[in-house]
Amino acid sequence: QVQLVESGGGLVQAGASLRLSCAASGRTFGVYAVGWFRQAPGKEREYIGAISKSGATTDYGDSVKGRFTVSRDNAKNMVYLQMNNLKPEDTAVYYCAASSVLLPRNPELKYDGWGQGTQVTVSS
Repeated sequence: QVQLVESGGGLVQAGASLRLSCAASGRTFGVYAVGWFRQAPGKEREYIGAISKSGATTDYGDSVKGRFTVSRDNAKNMVYLQMNNLKPEDTAVYYCAASSVLLPRNPELKYDGWGQGTQVTVSS
């Protein structure tokens, strides 16, 4: 198990940028691939993007391709989600999840750890 804490959420206007952080404690973060997900009120949890253990591979959901970027700094045990050109429909609670065996892309799986989430609100 790994403990994850997200931060960086907030209230912004449409078109703005935010960078979310996912901090890990416990085992060295480099043994985990990390995925980002979000859940808006009344909606199912949605896959945003993921990054491999080394950072060499990234993957994105269709709704954020070209606007969001996932990166990591294993020396700091951190994974980031850079969100540009935010839209009101990006409003949600954002979560990170870590897995030692696969790239986290399925929001239904348990994985090795989930953060508690950070709220992002985009006003029009």
